Amino acid sequence: MEKSMSMAPLLLMVLCLPFALGWHDYNQALSKSILFFEAQRSGYLPHNQRVTWRANSGLNDGKASGVDLVGGYYDAGDNVKFGLPMAFTITMMSWSIIEYGKPMAANGELGHAMEAVKWGTDYLIKAHPEPYVLYGEVGDGNTDHYCWQRPEDMTTDRHAYRIDPSNPGSDLAGETAAAMAAASIVFRRSNPAYSSELLHHAYQLFDFADKYKGKYDSSITVAQKYYRSVSGYNDELLWAAAWLYQASNNQYYLNYLGKNGDSMGGTGWAMTEFGWDVKYAGVQTLVAKFLMQGKAGMHAPVFERYHQKAEHFMCSLIGKGTRNVQKTPGGLMFRQRWNNMQFVTSASFLATVYSDYLASSKGTLRCAAGNVAPTQLLSFAKSQVDYLLGDNPRGTSYMVGYGNNFPRQVHHRGSSIVSIKVDSKFIACRQGYAAWYTRKASDPNVLTGAVVGGPDAYDNFADERNNYEQTEGCPSS
Repeated sequence: MEKSMSMAPLLLMVLCLPFALGWHDYNQALSKSILFFEAQRSGYLPHNQRVTWRANSGLNDGKASGVDLVGGYYDAGDNVKFGLPMAFTITMMSWSIIEYGKPMAANGELGHAMEAVKWGTDYLIKAHPEPYVLYGEVGDGNTDHYCWQRPEDMTTDRHAYRIDPSNPGSDLAGETAAAMAAASIVFRRSNPAYSSELLHHAYQLFDFADKYKGKYDSSITVAQKYYRSVSGYNDELLWAAAWLYQASNNQYYLNYLGKNGDSMGGTGWAMTEFGWDVKYAGVQTLVAKFLMQGKAGMHAPVFERYHQKAEHFMCSLIGKGTRNVQKTPGGLMFRQRWNNMQFVTSASFLATVYSDYLASSKGTLRCAAGNVAPTQLLSFAKSQVDYLLGDNPRGTSYMVGYGNNFPRQVHHRGSSIVSIKVDSKFIACRQGYAAWYTRKASDPNVLTGAVVGGPDAYDNFADERNNYEQTEGCPSS
């Protein structure tokens, strides 16, 4: 059973946009979506922790391997720390701050968003103790799924899994390099020393990924059931190069994109999805921006091919392409039955930034059905966010804690079990299933800001804890 979900909280990226006034409170939704990060924290919680039903956990992570891996984020409703989706989360959160930091600041949320990034990058720095060593997972999904426990009570195996030259993982190292590079831009002004440290790690990780090529799930095989790298690693290498160019302005990385665009699929893959595994649409969007900014130089012909594929993706979202995305009768983009919302939110974010790039360069979107104004991409993004927040046939908000009609039985260990601060009695591995998982009652702890998997292809949704395809709560989305 493959678990296709990322823990990247992408919804917040499209909530801070200059949308026309509607009846939704986008500022409130933004605040809640950032708050969800705090419910996912592992390690020693800070004094300013706002999600007060959580407590310290995972305090011996990495100890058996002689490395400090305390911290980071738990994945979705589980107590495992998966490096690939976690790094993607941080890359995308950083991108959102880079693009929309000013509206976040106006809403009083920029500080919280930057804290969320730093909680992740602090962990990624620990996970990269040597130039060619990166820890990519703590715990494993099999033993974790056997138990239903609060993270504070965890008795599951906390083995740490790594990649190195003998057991490479170019996709994992590449995504982590992208996260470090993107985050280095976020902290460039407020914390230049930290920014430089992140960029240093990004350089080393890109070198590791490019020098020792291989798929990470061939080395960390326990990840295969949960975060299998279907797309391989070429997309992450290009993605990392794009972010390193953005962060450093170093021509080497621009040349890498130019020289390898054709052979690594950057100019070949016409995508209709973007997420923790498949990064091509994100690469194509960034390279299209470089082209629009006049930075392509001798690589202009190759960059134009990236640009064409970026436009294919955008046209597919708004139904103007040669191969368009599927939509539910209610208008939601539909990619798959398991945690579909991650694709909705990530596509909406790309559409939003691409619309901004087009507007800045006074361009239009060239689709098979004709030229399209950038505002149509914004309208698509807004329609998806509005659906998520309640404008749908069920009138359901798929963000926990937003509106009056939101999921009450989220598939999430921490929220579904009484807080250890309310009842400190130890809950054993299987005991949690008997006492809490099967309860047909609302969660004792509201997982504010979580975006659940969402409805099926026909806009149907069942709010039941065991319906993990639809109710698992993750900062994804």
